[in-house]
Amino acid sequence: MRRVVITGMGMVTPLGTTLKENWEGIISGHSVIEKINSFDVTEYPCQIAAQIHTGQEAGQFNPSQWISEKEQRHIDLFVIYGLIAGLKALEDSGFKPETEEEKNRSGVLVGSGIGGLQTIDKTVRVLCSDGPRRVSPFFIPSALTNMISGHLSIRAGLQGPNSSVVTACATGTHAIGDAARLIRCNEADVMLAGGAEASICPLALAGFSQVRALSTHFNETPQKASRPWDKARDGFVMGEGAGVVVLEEYEHAKARGAKIYGEVLGYGMSSDAHHITAPGNNGAYRAMKNALSQSGLNASDIDYINAHGTSTGAGDVVEIQAVKDLFHDSIGTISMSSTKSTVGHLLGAAGAVEAIYSLMAMNENVLPPTVNLDDPIEEAQGVDLVAHTAKDKKINHVLSNSFGFGGTNGCLIFGKV
Repeated sequence: MRRVVITGMGMVTPLGTTLKENWEGIISGHSVIEKINSFDVTEYPCQIAAQIHTGQEAGQFNPSQWISEKEQRHIDLFVIYGLIAGLKALEDSGFKPETEEEKNRSGVLVGSGIGGLQTIDKTVRVLCSDGPRRVSPFFIPSALTNMISGHLSIRAGLQGPNSSVVTACATGTHAIGDAARLIRCNEADVMLAGGAEASICPLALAGFSQVRALSTHFNETPQKASRPWDKARDGFVMGEGAGVVVLEEYEHAKARGAKIYGEVLGYGMSSDAHHITAPGNNGAYRAMKNALSQSGLNASDIDYINAHGTSTGAGDVVEIQAVKDLFHDSIGTISMSSTKSTVGHLLGAAGAVEAIYSLMAMNENVLPPTVNLDDPIEEAQGVDLVAHTAKDKKINHVLSNSFGFGGTNGCLIFGKV
């Protein structure tokens, strides 16, 4: 079986656009959730999110460093996030295909949970107010979910597999797992994979609010809103951004002297087959078990779990119970935390961003904290949830969980090489 390793990572998140900024932010114990300022939220039950601030000042996201202003006008923001994260991952990896063979053996698999929702929202308003002839010819190609993969393929000259995944909040995880399979099956040697999302807009905020999925009790204290496994939790908080990794066949990576962040050891999938939005009772358990089985590891080998941990009433309970059921004999040696408590829920980008945080945790031997965990739920008893403060721990194997609407589940296991 061909081995698959991670040799590059790129991110665009509310914490920053470099790996250093993201790592320092995620272990700081300080949430970046704030009041939404990009549109009027007065009438919305939820008025907060983890936003990326665009501009040319220090600490702001400046897409013009990577994409011309003309091109930016023709693509949705989620494509901008994903394209830049992908280019940064390639740069980090040091890989640049030169020969036709290298180009043909390199591909892209980057998805999004919702795609170009901001462009759709704006275009519908134009259609209703000004008529069909005022709709931009760039509307369709700017909003399609697979356009990150398309743009990355064109920019980097990657002529191998060019695909996309849309599985709600499991998108980023499934993209990485599916890309690893392509390499294992000898259909590619190098793949860019991950997820992107830019859904902080009136339509998404209204939609998620009506599903009663979002936090509504912390509009005046937004940094306290995302609080996985805490008794006062009342829903998730939207974030935005992208995470992309470079996956590479192990011998290929070794031959070019690439740095290796970790190996993809296991990938598990499952379906709750239960409800469109509510989590089932054993889907998460089966996805984790499938990933563990593929990895060849024992449950006791897992040192850290980056949980889906969205801060929702049902989801947090289902996940922690699944973890206790699967790891019951070794639950006392495993640590688990939710980085969504700091950076919010990046929806289709969450799985890829959290995979990167998991790899960083493994490389740094540091556990990211779960912030705002002031009063843990009873189900959390006996589980180290790394409350409030990051801490040192020897980490050889990590598990990253992602679960989505529609009952779709995905889990990744990474190990040191």
